[in-house]
Formats: sequence, C-alpha cells, structure tokens
Amino acid sequence: MQLRYSVVGLGKLGASMAAAIASRGFDVVGMDVNPRAIELVNAGRAPVLEPGLDALIFRHRSHLRATESAREAVLESDVTFVVVPTPSDECGAFSVEYAAQAFAEIGRALADKEGYHVVVLTSTVLPGATRHVLAPILERTSGKKCGDDVGVCYSPEFVAFGSVVSDFLNPDFILIGEHDDRAGGLLDTCYAEITENGAPCGRMSLENAELAKIALNAFVTTKIAFANTLADLCEQIPGGDVDAVADALGLDRRIGRDYLTGGLGYGGPYFPRDNAAFGFFAAQLGVPADLSAATDQLNRARVGKIVARVLSAVPRCTKAAVLGLAYKPGSNVLEGSQGVEIARRLADAGVQVVAFDPLVYESSPAQLDGKVEIADSIWECLAGAEVVIVATPDPEFATLSHADFEHDGRTVTVVDCWRTLDPRLADDPAIDHVRVGLGRDTDVEARRLVSLWNGERVPEPEYAASS
Repeated sequence: MQLRYSVVGLGKLGASMAAAIASRGFDVVGMDVNPRAIELVNAGRAPVLEPGLDALIFRHRSHLRATESAREAVLESDVTFVVVPTPSDECGAFSVEYAAQAFAEIGRALADKEGYHVVVLTSTVLPGATRHVLAPILERTSGKKCGDDVGVCYSPEFVAFGSVVSDFLNPDFILIGEHDDRAGGLLDTCYAEITENGAPCGRMSLENAELAKIALNAFVTTKIAFANTLADLCEQIPGGDVDAVADALGLDRRIGRDYLTGGLGYGGPYFPRDNAAFGFFAAQLGVPADLSAATDQLNRARVGKIVARVLSAVPRCTKAAVLGLAYKPGSNVLEGSQGVEIARRLADAGVQVVAFDPLVYESSPAQLDGKVEIADSIWECLAGAEVVIVATPDPEFATLSHADFEHDGRTVTVVDCWRTLDPRLADDPAIDHVRVGLGRDTDVEARRLVSLWNGERVPEPEYAASS
C-alpha cells in the first residue's frame, strides 16, 4: 500500500515539501494554525511566496489538501513531517517550544490510531532535543513507546529559498537521524520514492544528525568568510581578481567552487543562526569554537567595510541607491540581509537612502524602521543618486548600462558588491565603478607590493574597515 504523508507547518519549507511530495503522486495533508494558509492551499494556491510553488500546488491539488487539525492530518497519514519554527534565543540556542506543541498534538492523535506511524522532525534543533525533549512528549501524550508503534526521526532539509522544491526533490544527500533502525529504514525508503536523483543517504543517531545539520551550515559560513578575505586581498594587489583565484581553488576537489564567491557576507534565516548555534553548543560542552566566532565577527564587519567605502568615496553624499534588499536574489526574505543593513547604516549617517528589490513590495519593511524609502522601480531608485550599491547579484541589475545612471555633470560612484554589472561601465568617465574583490591595477597597489618586498611600511588602503 502506498504511504500517505502529512506536513505540520506550511511555511516556505513545509508548503514546498508538501507540494513536492504531492507532485510525486502521494497523498499529502498539510496542517497549519493559520486559517489563511489552509484556505489558500485548499484553493490550489501557494500560502507563501516561493518561485514555482503556486503552479505546483495548483497542478497537483488532487493529491494535496490542508487542515487546521493535527489530529485529522495524523490519522489520515502514515508519516508526519514536523516543519515548525525553532527560533534562536539571545544565547544562540534554538527554542523547541513550537516543536513541543506539535509533538504533543501529534501524540494525542496517535493515542487513537492503530498501526505504525513515523514522526519526522525537520526543523533545526541542537543535539539532544529530539531524544530528550520531543520523543518523551510524544510517548507521554500518545501512551505509546518510541520504537514499537511510533517511530521518531530527525531529518533536516538542505534547501535554499528560491529553489526549495528543486532542492528537496534533488538533494545532494539525505540526512536521517533515527531513534531506531525500523524508523530510519522506513524513512529511507520514503525518500527513495519521493526524491528524483537517487541521492545518497546518511543514517545515524539522532544526536549525530542534529550536530551534522548545524555543522554543515557553520562550515559553509566559514567558506564564505574566507572568500571575502580573498576579495579584500585581491583589491590590494595590481590586477587582483577574486573570481580568478576562487576558480583556481574550486578546481581542487577538496575545496570546490560553491560558496567561494567573495562579495558581501552571508545572511538569511539559516546561516547566521546555525553558525551561532554551533558556537553556543560547543561552548556548553567546553569545546573551543574560535573558528565559528571569528566567522561571525568577519561577517558582521562586512557591511561596515562597504559603508566606510561609500562614505570615503563620497563624503558629502546626499542620496544613495541600494539595489537588492532580500538576502539573496529570487527571494523576498529580508532576515539577515546585508543590503538592508547597508541601507540602515547609510541612513543613520544622514544619507537619503532609496532602495529597490524586484520581490520586496512593502512600502516600509519593519527591518528598515521607516528610515529607507522603497522605490517602485529601479529607475525611481537610481534617479539622482550619487552613490549606487549593488547588494545582490540579481539578473535584473546586470542589464543596467551607463545610460541608466544620471550624471548631471557629477561622477556617480557604483559599488558593485558581486561584480554584477557590465565591466565596461568603468570606461565612462562619469562613473566610478568600484567592483568589490578586484584590484584596480594602479600604482597604489603596485607600491604596496614594492614596499612589502623592500621591507618598508606598507601604505594603508584608501578606506578603513568599520565594524
């Protein structure tokens, strides 16, 4: 008999998972406490903004429905994925409050259900949370014992907003933390049927999987911070090119090219908090995590470097345009966005800041405290700007040409954080095109190397870092 699935929590990840599983021909019941999300899914619409999700849900609506009842979702499924928020606290740990509530509701439903049922936690937690907090709640509320009539697994997803469905169906690998072999084996079989690419599966204890999840993201953030250090170095040598250096490093199979593109720092809802959680967990166990702390410090300093560069280049700047507010292209998520932080700091410095992002429509996002004007178009954003900061490598920005920047006899400084724009902009004498991570091949950079090899004091860069 074909297994049936339920997904508790219809946010970006949960709704995308539910739709992806339904697209593979399985019946899925989504559960959420938000009536609007239920209404949208049952109408064949996406409850969240995620590219392609709306069409996917509509196309496979015969296999997907939603309810506000956890009991209904559990009783009409064999495997339940729990995808609820686990927000960070002030120490960097993850709260399991919402997960505990979900496990309690699931347990009460399982008390009246016959047969074997597997509960899979997908939300990120610290090691020990599944075994020592959530599994006991499930046993207490269901009256059943984990490993007998109830299976428990921890299986986080490694996906990126903007490509959640594709990432879920075609993962690099599958991670399963299992309470026991029976639960892990059944979930392994489920993934083999759901995913499309035959990805390898790593099965391990609950605690090892919980650690692996935050360790993977912490490692990626370290790689990003290193790439940004390379970008800073390349700017100080004649003809320095961070992309050329990164391409060379990426050819080594021990390193790889992914996440080695120097520019701005990392943001979003996962990388910053997982790195912080890794450091917190290590500290609680008495294990130094200096690398994690240094990565976080470097990432926080990245915005300061850009703002210092802007204010150094145009000390009397009256208007700055920030292109890109979401933490990455193809997303409307502002959490942890370096573009947002750049806009805020420039506004705090007394600069009029106008920002534009193709997917950010709100007139005054809360993260900007009303200090930054959100333009309706890229042209409105650029009009009259003395400084333009390209904060995300959005394809829409790559189409800009020198004619799109108003000159009026003034030089427009364009800080291109991801080297997105046409390099020929530098040929326009009215545009100072600063491409982060590239040296300018000038006498200044050459003198630094000459001073270094002559044993002299190396001149300071033209702009200072700022935290």
